[in-house]
Amino acid sequence: MIKEFQYNFDVYPLVFPVGEPTEITIKPLGVHAAFSGEYTVKVMRVDVGSVTYPFSTWNHTDYSLTPDADGCLRFTYTAQAECELIVRIFEEKERILHRGEPKVKQFSLYALNDDLACRIPLRGDLHMHTCRSDGREDPAIVCANYRARGYDFIVITDHHRYYPSLEAIAAYADADIPLNILPGEEVHLPGTAVHIVNAGGLFSVNGLIETKENFTETAGALDKRRFDETITPPDTMSLEAYEAQIAAIEKTLADLPEGVDSHWYAVCLWAFDHIREAGGLGVFAHPYWLADMWHVPEAFTRYMLEKHPFDAYEVLGGENYYEHNGFQTAIYYDEYRNGRVHPIVGSTDSHGSTVHNRNCDICSTIVFAHENERADIIQSIKDRYSVAVDSISREFRLVGEHRLQKYACFLMENFYPIHDRQAALDGEVMRQYYVGDADAAEIGALAEKSRAFMKKYIRTK
Repeated sequence: MIKEFQYNFDVYPLVFPVGEPTEITIKPLGVHAAFSGEYTVKVMRVDVGSVTYPFSTWNHTDYSLTPDADGCLRFTYTAQAECELIVRIFEEKERILHRGEPKVKQFSLYALNDDLACRIPLRGDLHMHTCRSDGREDPAIVCANYRARGYDFIVITDHHRYYPSLEAIAAYADADIPLNILPGEEVHLPGTAVHIVNAGGLFSVNGLIETKENFTETAGALDKRRFDETITPPDTMSLEAYEAQIAAIEKTLADLPEGVDSHWYAVCLWAFDHIREAGGLGVFAHPYWLADMWHVPEAFTRYMLEKHPFDAYEVLGGENYYEHNGFQTAIYYDEYRNGRVHPIVGSTDSHGSTVHNRNCDICSTIVFAHENERADIIQSIKDRYSVAVDSISREFRLVGEHRLQKYACFLMENFYPIHDRQAALDGEVMRQYYVGDADAAEIGALAEKSRAFMKKYIRTK
């Protein structure tokens, strides 16, 4: 939700490194918001409490400001710790005219320690479907629709199929677009019902096995099962050869707990190993999805979390009933208490990218990466620089480590509302480009503006 201050003023940068003197600009957006006269600006840390608290009387840095020739207020601040900062602007003329407290304008900033200050926040989705499997819209339209919703990256993961993600990438290959489209697929392998996402892998894991049931009729077509001609995936194998490999893995497994099927677990190990070989992120998807019963038996889910053969856990997914995301979140924090901190993602698991699907924007992931690039997004998630976002209702919820939650909360309230206004324009022009009503120059100009937008508001080291 856009706050009133964000309609009337532009503040930048919003985020900057601890310990570096940073000039903050406050620009009025319209005559009604113009500055005139003298102002007192106070900057306060949120984490240490109000100045009324005996140990926090020092918690304010004060500035006396008048607007510059361009009408903006500016001050230079050096943060001493990673935290959210409240900035309050007091109009001195109001104090004089009304003999009381001055009128206050307020906004927030955020200071980051070095490891986060070299990263940018990227909101995206690692699990969604198109009309190439059981979704509604074609891959390129899905991408345009999700850019319009504010997404910075997207992974198309159709059931059994890798090539729809390549179709989406190819649709915009001749244009510089403000959305990073990663290759991917939802992996369904013989011998288990566990759903696994290959996010960003450079070749298809479904396509390694020659089986009609696995919809790999295109398994032999290299152009449909690899990212580009520079990638040489493993040769396809017969179902019999695959089952022999699974049997060999099963023989290495011992002392499995009651309720954990060795064949299911061996298939999962095989899948995650091949996703990593492809350079992808192997995601353990929606174990508490109610597909008749829980999609994955709880004993098996807990063993998967204990042994952690995957790269990331889909803690939030595409359903709005409590058991799905509520139980997945609860078990994540159970694991956290046991000393096992899993990399996490949130995904729409969307099967429709328009408002006609009430769950089209139900969950997402904020990744703190060095750049909006496939390998860096994957590595950043593996390194636990991600937060899952629950947007089932207007009052968003966040899942992840507390430090990252605090930063992500600030972004959701102060950065993404203005980010998403720009992204809405981007997505519409992407759609127009795809259907032939806009040219590459138009979308390229928006992509350049998008990159400049990030640099303007997020000051990195």
